[in-house]
Amino acid sequence: MFGMRQFQQTIRRFIRQENGNFALMTALILPVLLGTAGMAIDATNMVLSRAQLQDATDAAALAVSSRLADKKIDSSTGSEYGKNFVAGRFSGSSDATSVAAIKAGTTVSITTTAQGVSGKSFAVAVNSSVPVPLTPLTRLLFGQEVNVSAASKTVSGYGGPRGLSMEVLLDTSGSMAQNTATQRTRCTLQLFNICLAYQTYYVTKLDAVKEAATALFDGLDKVDPTPKFIRTGAITYATTMVAQSNMAWGTTDSRRQVNNILTAVGGTDATLSMQTAINNIKASPAKTDTESVEQKKKGNDPVDRVIVLMTDGEMTGASAVWDAVFDKSVRDQCAAAKTAGIKVFTVAFMAPPRGQDLLKACATTEANYYEPNTVDSLVSAFAEIAEKATAQPTRLTN
Repeated sequence: MFGMRQFQQTIRRFIRQENGNFALMTALILPVLLGTAGMAIDATNMVLSRAQLQDATDAAALAVSSRLADKKIDSSTGSEYGKNFVAGRFSGSSDATSVAAIKAGTTVSITTTAQGVSGKSFAVAVNSSVPVPLTPLTRLLFGQEVNVSAASKTVSGYGGPRGLSMEVLLDTSGSMAQNTATQRTRCTLQLFNICLAYQTYYVTKLDAVKEAATALFDGLDKVDPTPKFIRTGAITYATTMVAQSNMAWGTTDSRRQVNNILTAVGGTDATLSMQTAINNIKASPAKTDTESVEQKKKGNDPVDRVIVLMTDGEMTGASAVWDAVFDKSVRDQCAAAKTAGIKVFTVAFMAPPRGQDLLKACATTEANYYEPNTVDSLVSAFAEIAEKATAQPTRLTN
């Protein structure tokens, strides 16, 4: 009995010994706590790394698709461009070795499909993985590192079978009769198809705009030569609206309207022209408007609505002096066009600051605003508008 009593007392003293208990419990719990904390840190690092990688692949896929649609790269160079784009997103936070590993772990696939006569669509897929180092205790279970991966897919293209209804608004006010700085030479005396005399002349703003409009219409016809997808109309304006061609399939009627511009006279106010263009092409909620009905006859849905607004001046009305009332009136019409879902491209050709400010505000986006100061740059602007207006939107699909 005495021996048993001593043993019980010894056990009680051990249990009551606080220092020993704390040390024992610490020895048992500390590895668990450290392991749990390490795993929490690793989990956080993996979540953050994957989010960063997903952002990188999304951005790369969109960049590749956009540049393919803009014809700045092709399918042969797009893969390398995408890999460099993903790796570049980590160059500021990772060493050169890690960046190289990320690039090596990235794949970019591009699928190109013909659309219509000259159009193409692109499907881009970007896949990438990045190694995430683990904390020491987690390494005992999972090794030195864990790979996290991300994937992104986008579509884009140009010249595809998408309905387009476009109104082209051209300034024919008095200042359009002025010469540009561009000189050209024409034959003034010809015999047996041999030119005997030449004349050098300056291209007027009006002739420059006619040339630019031709480039726009040529671009649209290249995409839709039949035509099955594109309807256009042309409106000329000065102090008020001067003339218009009704919306029709293709560009024939619009070309005729532009080519028939003979004189440039009057002040500048695009209010009525904008209002008319909006009414001509905006969609009604029930899609019973003329453009929806006509486009539907050829199976086109959805339909893009576009206005191209060009001026070389500022809003003056019948006078030769800028007028805030007319300026605001045009701004209001531009706002109405955007509200109606119409995309607005604007071209300020050799325009003064107030004209530039107006057209910057009218454009749907900054990329839809052009400010050419030469005949060649004006023609290039209108040709680019044709490409943008017929481009398929770039979007993520994953």
